[in-house]
Amino acid sequence: MSGTAVVLILISALLHASWNLVGKRQNPNAPFFLVTALAGCAVLAPVAALWWDTLVAFAPEVWHLVAVTGLFQCLYYAALAGSYRAGDMSIAYPLARSSPLLVVTATVLVLGRGDQVGWGCVAGIVLVVAGAFLLPMRRFGDLRLSNYLNRSCGLALLAAVGTAGYSMLDDEALRLLRDGPTGELGSIRVTLVYAFVEAVSSALWLALWSLVAPAERRTLALALRRPAWGLVAGVFIYATYVLVLISMAYVDNVSYVVAFRQVSIPLGALLGVVVLGEAAHLPKFAGVAIVFAGLLLVALI
Repeated sequence: MSGTAVVLILISALLHASWNLVGKRQNPNAPFFLVTALAGCAVLAPVAALWWDTLVAFAPEVWHLVAVTGLFQCLYYAALAGSYRAGDMSIAYPLARSSPLLVVTATVLVLGRGDQVGWGCVAGIVLVVAGAFLLPMRRFGDLRLSNYLNRSCGLALLAAVGTAGYSMLDDEALRLLRDGPTGELGSIRVTLVYAFVEAVSSALWLALWSLVAPAERRTLALALRRPAWGLVAGVFIYATYVLVLISMAYVDNVSYVVAFRQVSIPLGALLGVVVLGEAAHLPKFAGVAIVFAGLLLVALI
């Protein structure tokens, strides 16, 4: 992996951890993430306007997938916001960031595709689960149900379901785009245009949820009147996405990008401890390190 790719992915990982830090500090809710999605729409709108021919060439099947992936993104943001309101970022962020692997693997097994899961993946998953068990502990051996059966951990896992859902749908949509007539237009071009319509779909679902849920509706007006931090987080979110796409041009194996991006997990936990003053228990740091190692094992083997 080239030095350019390393720098781009490191910046991407820092931006990812940073937008989560911004969100946590703002006591987030669905309207906050609606603002971030609107920021993504605004940032990517020039791309869609410039490559309008790519947008109108999307097959109907892609539009169906876009509609559902927006729903999963809404679930992800709403659950992540609830998790951050209820607990520490240094616990919720590693859980929400690493657990989608477990959801995707379980889905693959349920669909009868167990042959796609190698021993390296199994070993990595075991490490991820072991690390996740350590995260909420105050001291080693502190195995209490209250550490895990709480609102913050539950919503972090629900956010992971949202991430796994939209990740699998995005993968299928992009595969259709690459294999269809739009594939001749270039992978980066197609992906950026797709990112725009994905942001629009996410914004529509978040707007619907913000209007329908009474608790979210009460905060909607405030989020729209004071959008500054939501706009900052939104720019960070979509800058992260673009940097990852660019970095893929500087590696021979995309799995290296997937693996190296996981550096955001220790970064996010560290920001929670250093910036937010969250508890710095030894099991938490051990858990983050083990989760990180497990994800690297899955990505590289």
